[in-house]
Amino acid sequence: MKVLTFGVFDYLHYGHLKLFERASKYGDYLIVAVQKDEEIHKTKPDAHMLYNLMQRMEFVGAIKYVDEVVPYTQVDEDIKLIDFDVFVLGGDQNHAGFQRAIKWAEEHNKKVVRLERTQGISSSMIKKDRN
Repeated sequence: MKVLTFGVFDYLHYGHLKLFERASKYGDYLIVAVQKDEEIHKTKPDAHMLYNLMQRMEFVGAIKYVDEVVPYTQVDEDIKLIDFDVFVLGGDQNHAGFQRAIKWAEEHNKKVVRLERTQGISSSMIKKDRN
């Protein structure tokens, strides 16, 4: 079974590692979609990115739980282009695009799994601590 998850993964941290580990247990092949730079800046023009898309994809791909890394633009559109069986989301992925992606996955007989956040760590916390 192929498992799919989406994210920016710029401030890569322990919570992301645990997401990948936990997601990988829902199948035997984990695909991680990493959002493209231009799309991040379109929705968050003031976002300070540490790494570009290729660097973020390389970091994510180096994690032992991850089998494949792909770039994406919009979760609700790109989910339709990827072959998968289980859609895994982090606890904070709630915006309208993710809601539409969940609906599409359910309508196409994909299992949807929402995982709780890893306590005590988040990209927002790291960004706040940097300032």
